[in-house]
Amino acid sequence: MSASTMSYKPNKLALLTAIATTMVITSGCQSLKTANTSHQSGTMIQGQNADQPKKLESFNITGKIGVTTPANDTSGTQGGSAFYAWGQENDRFAIELIGALGIGKTNIEYNGQTATLVSEKTGTLTADDPEELLQKATGWQAPISQMPYWISGRPAPSDSDPQLDAQNRLISSVNGDWSASFTYKGNDKLPSKISAVQPQGNKVVMTINH
Repeated sequence: MSASTMSYKPNKLALLTAIATTMVITSGCQSLKTANTSHQSGTMIQGQNADQPKKLESFNITGKIGVTTPANDTSGTQGGSAFYAWGQENDRFAIELIGALGIGKTNIEYNGQTATLVSEKTGTLTADDPEELLQKATGWQAPISQMPYWISGRPAPSDSDPQLDAQNRLISSVNGDWSASFTYKGNDKLPSKISAVQPQGNKVVMTINH
């Protein structure tokens, strides 16, 4: 995640248009909806812990993701980074990655049941969940299934110990052995950065342009 790599920005409109087209084909939806920020209240956090349906927000975002993982030898950690555009519609999503963690331009889609990854290096890969798919293609680990909730400023249904700040914004949460922290700009209700770490040394840092 060096300063030199940050100088390149993906064409947000072009990427989101492509993602929106993919989402229409995959889900039969008419359009992607913008995220509704009303979920930020303390009562919604309580609702997340109740036995109620956990409907995902829909959103379009862009940003950069960096992944660090322990090396298999004595060389320490290794990592990679990519610019992304992410379109979410309920439990379906499409992600386009540029400079994608060592495998080139990559598209990842999830229809709620099956994840598909396409890149020039790997060809087409499928898996039951996006985490398995990413690890198969790159060797990296990331809590992709939890990210749509975290991006919307909510704990995932399987999270434990969510913590809020004085403005009822999610500032930390735990999912399995992932510990996530959230950064906000000013009084924004949605996070501008998510950092998630595992004790084994895996780390994911995601910046978000809503």
